[in-house]
Amino acid sequence: MYEIFGKYGAIRQIRVGSTKETRGTAYVVYEDIFDAKNAVDHLSGFNVQNRYLIVLYYNPAKMKAKASLKEQEESLRKMQEKFGVDGQQHPAPAR
Repeated sequence: MYEIFGKYGAIRQIRVGSTKETRGTAYVVYEDIFDAKNAVDHLSGFNVQNRYLIVLYYNPAKMKAKASLKEQEESLRKMQEKFGVDGQQHPAPAR
């Protein structure tokens, strides 16, 4: 990763996702924002080992919204359990 991303500037750190939710992701932190922009511009869609890179800027607000979505999903699951609903659509009974 340092070899690929290092071509665009000095890297402060690279963090690779290790949980179920972050598997397949990595955070590359550059020393300079202009280097990060250059990497985003040149590496988005780049093919590495038959996989295409999706390179984005980190957005804390978006990550918070994702956490909120998890909370909503958990709340929905609890309501489904409480009311005995499985969350699937079933055909209407024949008349």
